[in-house]
Amino acid sequence: MYSVHRKASPAAVYVPQPDYLQGDEDADLIKPKKLLNPIKASKSHQELHRELLSSYKRAGVSVEMKPELQRVLESRKRDQLIKQRKEEDEARRKISPLEAELLKRHKKLEEQEDPKAPEFVKVKENLRRTSFHSKEEKEV
Repeated sequence: MYSVHRKASPAAVYVPQPDYLQGDEDADLIKPKKLLNPIKASKSHQELHRELLSSYKRAGVSVEMKPELQRVLESRKRDQLIKQRKEEDEARRKISPLEAELLKRHKKLEEQEDPKAPEFVKVKENLRRTSFHSKEEKEV
């Protein structure tokens, strides 16, 4: 490629620059002011904008775009599921009267047993208990 350099014409040196390129006359002119947008100037719009900026900063890049109704419904559903799970856990933890009585008897038996006692003594005690319970059952 050829680079073409032009020399300034000898007449350009004698021609003065136009007046509008100089900044001296701007002081005499009235500068226009930027008009305020009435929507952006309103307090409610400013508060909403401030809230959006703060939520954007908290949540990072992903700001939830879900409507408020959908968020409320999801939170209610989540709360309901948590409540249901708690009730299920409590139902599992509750001990029926039968289970309570069985646990009490089991603890009582464990307390009575001697770990050092010979096995034939333990068997004899078990036989006494079973024979005692069978007599009561016959009476009833």
